[in-house]
Amino acid sequence: MSLAEHLKELRKRFVIGAIALVVGMVAAWFLTDPIIWAMTEPIRVVAETRGEDDVVTLMYQSITGPFDMRLRISFAVGILVSAPVWLWQLWAFLMPGLTRKEVNYTIGFVSAAVPLFAAGVYVGWLIMPHIVELMATFTPEGASNIYDSKYYYDFVFKLLVVVGVSFVLPVFLVALNLAGIMSGKAILKGWRAAILVATIFAALATPSADVVSMLLLAGILTVLFFAAAGVSMLFDRRRAKREKAMGIDL
Repeated sequence: MSLAEHLKELRKRFVIGAIALVVGMVAAWFLTDPIIWAMTEPIRVVAETRGEDDVVTLMYQSITGPFDMRLRISFAVGILVSAPVWLWQLWAFLMPGLTRKEVNYTIGFVSAAVPLFAAGVYVGWLIMPHIVELMATFTPEGASNIYDSKYYYDFVFKLLVVVGVSFVLPVFLVALNLAGIMSGKAILKGWRAAILVATIFAALATPSADVVSMLLLAGILTVLFFAAAGVSMLFDRRRAKREKAMGIDL
């Protein structure tokens, strides 16, 4: 294909992906009420804990604040709902330029990364209320908890993304191993730092009184790290056998 034909193909794929995103946003718009209700459940729990004397509420600082929050939620959910369509369009555009090995690696990477990211987002959704409730306990007597809607949404959204990405990091470690950047032994050598980081992250993401949730989250992240190291070492062993069979002196 010529450069012009590539650009036409890219425009075609982009338009299809954009249409799918818009359709997903429209569908997600009708789900904003239950989503906002679920997001703000921790605020209602804090209000019950603080009592009637303290003001605990979600605040919109502008006239367009409620519409803006619904639009943000619709966009985020629309991306997730339309992901099968725009991911396929991206894949269909890139696949003709990839080798068979690169295609297999990409399929394996996506097949592992998508479920892990979804699992991470789910875990983040579970621990989000605990964080809000824990932080509210530091509010002194006589003060009020008035949550800005824009900031509250950004907090929830970033928390879900961060926890989701943390679950996908082991897949990136395997990808670095396949690219020849890091060996499996090099990944395994960092197990102490990995456990420390996983424990600190779990301690910050879960309430101090909920030790079980902290250990569960830290355990999941640690198991994923060791799984990535094990898979990388397996790939290194297979690569060494293949190179030895070809007569290459390592």
